[in-house]
Amino acid sequence: MAHPQSNEEGTALIHTRKPEWSCSMISASFNFINSIIGSGVIGLPYALNQAGLPFGLLLLMFVGFITDYSILLLIKGGNLSGSNSYQSLVRNTFGFPGFLILSALQFLYPFIAMISYNITIGDTLTKVFQRIPGVGPDHILAERHFVILLSTFLFTLPLSLYRNIERLGKVSFLSMVLTLTILIIVIIRAGTLGPQIVPTENAWAFAKWNAIQAVGVMSFAFICHHNSFLIYNSLEHPTLSNWARVTHTSVGSALIICAAFAVAGYATFTGYTQGDIFENYCRNDNLATFGRFCFGLSIITTFPLECFVTREVLSNVICSHPLSKAEHVSITLLIVAVCTALSLAYDCLGVVLELNGALSAIPLIFIIPSACYLKLCPGHWFHGEKLISITLIIIGLFVMITGLILTSVFPQDCSHGVEMFYCADANISGTVAPE
Repeated sequence: MAHPQSNEEGTALIHTRKPEWSCSMISASFNFINSIIGSGVIGLPYALNQAGLPFGLLLLMFVGFITDYSILLLIKGGNLSGSNSYQSLVRNTFGFPGFLILSALQFLYPFIAMISYNITIGDTLTKVFQRIPGVGPDHILAERHFVILLSTFLFTLPLSLYRNIERLGKVSFLSMVLTLTILIIVIIRAGTLGPQIVPTENAWAFAKWNAIQAVGVMSFAFICHHNSFLIYNSLEHPTLSNWARVTHTSVGSALIICAAFAVAGYATFTGYTQGDIFENYCRNDNLATFGRFCFGLSIITTFPLECFVTREVLSNVICSHPLSKAEHVSITLLIVAVCTALSLAYDCLGVVLELNGALSAIPLIFIIPSACYLKLCPGHWFHGEKLISITLIIIGLFVMITGLILTSVFPQDCSHGVEMFYCADANISGTVAPE
């Protein structure tokens, strides 16, 4: 491997000098796992419904492997180009046009994610509120549009207006605890509710035709590349060997948790599994209601982090100076307003996850890291890691284009807000609280 440039930016990457703030490899692994396991995990049972359980698990492992490999490629590319961020890597490799393309993708990913967050808030919290005595299906608190607007004005917008992301530093730990709580609830319900719901036809088929769309959902769940350089530079000894251990540990642990969540969710509802797994649980299921509350809280606290990234991308591309207070507030209001309007107009989470995976997550995971390494690494193209990079680019382009076409031409049915038929079955009344 060629030595990185000896400029200030490059030396910060390869020297073992301890940075101003550092963490052990264990802490770095925890931070990385937390950046992988986010709200996207809620759509993984739906991905197995799209792909089939056995083939879906194979695809999930494949996406996990590619995530692991492409993260390593990012840091190798950073060493080769003397870059210490994803943006500087692409700019040093492909110039300003490459920087613009990456900026567009890095804008799309959190922007569409915020739309999915609002949809999820509307789906989950309306059912939580309906467990309050006196709040029925016709109550204003059971209206998803009102709940989305209420959470926006009371929570997500005020939190998004912070200028310093450090004030949101405790959010990641809270989100991790809430996600693990939700996983436990899904596993419990797989054992108590699943056996009482008759599996759909071909529920255990090896593969299904919508597998390519499932890859988009899985990629959305696994993407964490925007944090890679930050976590790498936090290591006490930022070497490629230490980084490889952190990456393998983090992605492997996240894969186990994601697979457990996906299998437990899909095994419970089989072919009835929806993009938001909590749409499958009955309204009078108190344990699921607690899970909805945990997930809704997790989403509300995660939304500002995505808004921060979106605003930073816009300010970096449009403005050549630090945002004034008026500019900061104006851009934040614009971002939140557009996201809220789109989430009020559209309510099918599964399709949103598929689009975000195909449009932004696939290029950010499969294509761009491979393309950067392919151009920076010396030697013949059809040799060693360069051949793997070419293969990943071809696979990424195929999945992205095919996934977008299938999602647009054959959108999946979405029974948003509809109580599932099995909730009226007396046979499962023992799993829920009496009305």
